[in-house]
Amino acid sequence: MSSKVPSSNSIAHTRRMVQQLKVEASIERIKVSKASADLMNYCNEHARNDPLLNSIPASENPFKEKKPCTILYRSCSTDPGGRP
Repeated sequence: MSSKVPSSNSIAHTRRMVQQLKVEASIERIKVSKASADLMNYCNEHARNDPLLNSIPASENPFKEKKPCTILYRSCSTDPGGRP
């Protein structure tokens, strides 16, 4: 047998690769400058709803710092001699 004869596995692999390349070639491309301008516009339009840019009202903030424990607070605020 000749080593030049492709195996069925190799043919199937090549067909999958060609199919994938066809899919990638059919994707609509846009310039990076347009994509970045669109992204900036989107960010500017939605900035008012972004909790990272605008603070969350304290009443709605689930991560709001709770009232500290007075025992822990007092032990941390004293010096090693026991004086406040």
